[in-house]
Amino acid sequence: MLNIEHLTKRFGEKTAVDDLSLRILPGEIFGFIGHNGAGKTTTLKSVVGILQFDEGSITVCGHSVKDDPLSCKRALAYIPDNPDLYDFMSGFKYLNFVADVFAIPAAERAEKIRKYADLFEMTGSLGDPISAYSHGMKQKLAVIAAWLHDPKLIVMDEPFVGLDPKASHLLKEMMRAHCDRGGAIFFSTHVLEVAEKLCDKVAIIKQGRLVKVGTMEEVKGDDSLEEVFLELEAE
Repeated sequence: MLNIEHLTKRFGEKTAVDDLSLRILPGEIFGFIGHNGAGKTTTLKSVVGILQFDEGSITVCGHSVKDDPLSCKRALAYIPDNPDLYDFMSGFKYLNFVADVFAIPAAERAEKIRKYADLFEMTGSLGDPISAYSHGMKQKLAVIAAWLHDPKLIVMDEPFVGLDPKASHLLKEMMRAHCDRGGAIFFSTHVLEVAEKLCDKVAIIKQGRLVKVGTMEEVKGDDSLEEVFLELEAE
């Protein structure tokens, strides 16, 4: 589903991601853990084609991010840590814009918009301008938009920030259901308790370098994920 091989990204003299290799398989919820500035967002933006990288390769469903970016973008969805939506649009117009980009038929998009808007209790707000939305509402709208075209890979950067407990629980259920259907999730989070309960596999990055990766059981052993993370950070 997603193969990252020897990814290296530099900003001037600073190496933000250093020789990172990860593989995310169909059916996996894969957590990406690290402190602020560790290289998580840089990695995610490289995966979805927002950032060019200096060395290595990234493939999504067998397509190269560098050589065939459109095929990669058709197969994935991306939710950034701070959704930068079109404030001048209404929620409904924005979702239809995304549906247009992915050529989703009218009947299918209407059904999906209705389904997910009802789930997130957003139906009554879709006619309002996005500029009037709270951060949590924008996050919900970004989640709905990401699920519209049934992407094979969903990449998310701190997806639970700003969501209320009910919406967070719903998103976790959607993530699990997506992977049960053969999709994959690659997401970063600082909420280690959520990662420990939700993820099939996890990778910990420190100063741009991968320090630990494996199944949740392999990474944490008899400890909690928080204990393992803090111990690695202290080294």
